[in-house]
Amino acid sequence: MRIAVPTEPDPTETRVAATPETVKKYIGLGADVAVQAGAGMKSGITDADYQAAGATVTPDANATLSGADIVLRVKRPAGSEVEGAKPGAAVIAIMDPYGNADAVADIGRRGFTAFAMELMPRITRAQVMDVLSSQANLAGYRAVIDGAAEYGRAIPMMMTAAGTIPAARIFIMGVGVAGLQAIATARRLGGIVTATDVRPATKEQVESLGAKFLAVEDEEFKQAQTAGGYAKQMSPEYMAKQAALTASHIAKQDIVITTALIPGRPAPRLITADMIRSMRPGSVIVDLAIERGGNVETARAGETVVSENGVRVLGALNMPGRLAASASSLYAKNLLAFVETLIDKDTKSLAIKWDDELVKATALTRDGELVNPIFQQQAA
Repeated sequence: MRIAVPTEPDPTETRVAATPETVKKYIGLGADVAVQAGAGMKSGITDADYQAAGATVTPDANATLSGADIVLRVKRPAGSEVEGAKPGAAVIAIMDPYGNADAVADIGRRGFTAFAMELMPRITRAQVMDVLSSQANLAGYRAVIDGAAEYGRAIPMMMTAAGTIPAARIFIMGVGVAGLQAIATARRLGGIVTATDVRPATKEQVESLGAKFLAVEDEEFKQAQTAGGYAKQMSPEYMAKQAALTASHIAKQDIVITTALIPGRPAPRLITADMIRSMRPGSVIVDLAIERGGNVETARAGETVVSENGVRVLGALNMPGRLAASASSLYAKNLLAFVETLIDKDTKSLAIKWDDELVKATALTRDGELVNPIFQQQAA
């Protein structure tokens, strides 16, 4: 059994799908591991590190993929980028399948079995495989650090002989994994933290971290969470009430971090240009949903936009990748935990258990066809 770890062709992608630690574990499972030269450099991992762990360092993608049973990637590859792997090989990555069914189908048409790590069910058994949580946790942390770096004042209250510097007011919009980590980080830095979310279960989580919760707590709010723990799409009426509440609050904030995402949908618009105009000069907004269109009206992907009144709106892409070494370490462990379920321990070969709930949830293609019902309809 051969496991291939090619480099990520996207020049902005700094993460890698395997680390020396996980390479050793794969070898212990009976696999030969091929890592393309330079694959880990942006995460601080040298080719020598991989070789010391027992991997074969290959000169190019073709040599890496040749005869592979399993291909590990960070982002969804184009179908042509996995040619050379065995027919039926498992291609495992963050597939971003919503709205990209044709690209996923192309991987299937070429004879490969695609798995989307972000579709991992939120059950106890799969917690160690949850890439959304591992990467969002780092994104929430980095968002606060970036916001603090752009903010032209100190974050904690400082009492000096020359006078007192007030603590920065930091508002977190969306209290998933990223939002909770942002709250915790902002609190550690000494900020006065408030947070909002449409899911009622988050109120206790916010308050347990020492922040104040802000939301329109009506009947719709009480039913605003799916069985899987995600936020539901709220009605226009609720969104209008929530916007009115937050608009006055945002005007008083120094740093705002937006994290609101709904699977399969564009990011909800939370902050309008009028809200930005109400903020003080020097205030900062960090839009963590920019890759899905953004929560902030004026945000632009990959850019920092400065409004006429001096508010800075950060739209950095691939926030977890800004902590490449940490993000790669966690992502590689997520992959390892899943791959272990796909390997027969006796024959030391790829043995996909199609009746496993993890496989059912994450498999996108099989035998040349789209098999995930969510995306079969998209490609029709």
